[in-house]
Amino acid sequence: MRLPAVKFATTALLFALLPASLQAAELTIAQPASATAMDPGFLKEAATLVDNIFDTLVRRADDMSLQPGLATDWKAINDTTWQFNLRKGVNFTDGEPVNAAAVKFSIDRILDPVNHAPTISYIRTIKSVEVVNDYQLLIHTNGPDPLLPTRMSRYPTYIVPPAYVKKVGASEFARKPIGSGAYKLDTFIPDEKVVMVANDAYWRGKPAIDRVTWRPIPEATARITSLLTGEVQLVESVPADLVPALKNRPGVALEQVKGGGLTIYLGLKNNEKPLNDVRVRQALSLALNRQAYTQQLLHGYGTPTGTMAGANDFGYLAVPATTQDVAKAKTLLTQAGYPNGFTLRFQAPRRYIASADVAQAIVQDLAAIGVKAQLEVPEWSVYTQQVAAQKQAPMYMLAWGSTQTLDADAALFPILHSGEPYSTVNDPEMDKLLDQSRQTVDAAKRKVLLQQIQQRVAEQQPLIPLYREDTLYAHSDALTFKGRVDARIPLFDLRLK
Repeated sequence: MRLPAVKFATTALLFALLPASLQAAELTIAQPASATAMDPGFLKEAATLVDNIFDTLVRRADDMSLQPGLATDWKAINDTTWQFNLRKGVNFTDGEPVNAAAVKFSIDRILDPVNHAPTISYIRTIKSVEVVNDYQLLIHTNGPDPLLPTRMSRYPTYIVPPAYVKKVGASEFARKPIGSGAYKLDTFIPDEKVVMVANDAYWRGKPAIDRVTWRPIPEATARITSLLTGEVQLVESVPADLVPALKNRPGVALEQVKGGGLTIYLGLKNNEKPLNDVRVRQALSLALNRQAYTQQLLHGYGTPTGTMAGANDFGYLAVPATTQDVAKAKTLLTQAGYPNGFTLRFQAPRRYIASADVAQAIVQDLAAIGVKAQLEVPEWSVYTQQVAAQKQAPMYMLAWGSTQTLDADAALFPILHSGEPYSTVNDPEMDKLLDQSRQTVDAAKRKVLLQQIQQRVAEQQPLIPLYREDTLYAHSDALTFKGRVDARIPLFDLRLK
């Protein structure tokens, strides 16, 4: 039966007259790629979404200082033991208690080699977790680890509910996760949307926004159009070439975090010929025109760099970006036995600012030294699986950084130490430096080691740093939003006017 139009109009009028406190606040965010799974311990992508569903023992404030999270306090008992006291009365959204046993379970499942967690690099220093009582635990490390509290502030150390994970299994948990965070998952349809609703019982208080929808919109212009038409209120990864069109646009605000993005680099499978020759790797680096990439293709929203660490990271060394030198590159290839160059498979995603365009420019630059790069641009969901399984091409574009950690260790260790899930490097001297940096408590000495690692990268080019992206957002004036250096989007802090 169709109800009369008058009734619909009356209902709409009554809703409009409700006090703002009684109206549901809804937000839609456009992203360049879809989430593939939402288990925070086994991520193969950014933690932007799961960061709002789960909690960590330690959290970062807006000024990047470490603050109490699920843990109210922590301290080092000795060189290899940290004590954490937990917040009482916190539950997962299914009612299961957040306690020391849940923390142990969450960390143990990442450390278990049977599970092949792609995120294990960040917490490999942990030897074991000991439950003292429901609200106190000890974390034992393999050696001194001054970064342990920092490691407890980011993935993979989000705390998950043991009973629920055991009940539904890992695959189902990745589709229907339950946490103790500010938001609960309502709907997850890959390539279509993720819908979250506020956790009214959140320990920090009820979130101001009731419902948040994350929409993957891979095509950049379509993302911006969705903002201009009011379909979304926040856009991630604004394309650099469209920034001028958004400036001074009524009702739209731009947010640029200088150097707040990841470092784009070329990964190289060091064990495969001809990439096992340092002269070849150096030649590839010398062939590239990083200034042209950042100025012409990124429209200035990127900074060429010679290191994977960011300027905000502890241990950062300002390694200048390699300057293009085609003649020297050709000489190195000749010395390595490749005077006529060679053919090389090359993969790059569309995930980063103008990354597919940059990849095409790289192909042209390499052709100038005789290297025929066969470019493939796979879908992001496929590419992330290939990289995590090390089934990508011998040369591949990826982005990395120390987001949420702000320490050079996170930008270096996972992609440079041999045997790590995301590393295609095999350099015993590099391994030695990386291991020493993780076992050195003295800050000054650790800084020296981290800088030695970055210098060795510049010399040996086991991978090729290209440039560090700025983070670009666009949002409605109706949304109170501020970009963060750690690239998080904490929904709890957002407000709709």
